Amino acid sequence: MSLIQKQGLTSEELQLLNTEMTKRQKSAGVAWLLWVFTAGFGGHRFYLGRTGTAVAMLLTLGGLGIWAFIDLFLLNGMIKDTNEKIESEIISEVRLMKQAKQNSEQAAPAHS
Repeated sequence: MSLIQKQGLTSEELQLLNTEMTKRQKSAGVAWLLWVFTAGFGGHRFYLGRTGTAVAMLLTLGGLGIWAFIDLFLLNGMIKDTNEKIESEIISEVRLMKQAKQNSEQAAPAHS
């Protein structure tokens, strides 16, 4: 899916995507450390932007530990999904910027 989304991006746009991903992506190491130290409170889910389920974990102490244990098996997938979502958002932003630039270039001669 990601390769298809990247099709048609220039090398400059791909470099911008890479720079933004480096800034915004979620670290697996941080997520795992948060799971180790705050699993019962949903710290790892807050970090990954899953606020609704994080609050539920917080209120139930990680489903009395059961939910926190289940996340042991789900965490890598959550990290991957979150980072893919971030990448898709950045690609959308890059395409939007490209379109806005094209629109302004097309409009500029009309005002001359």
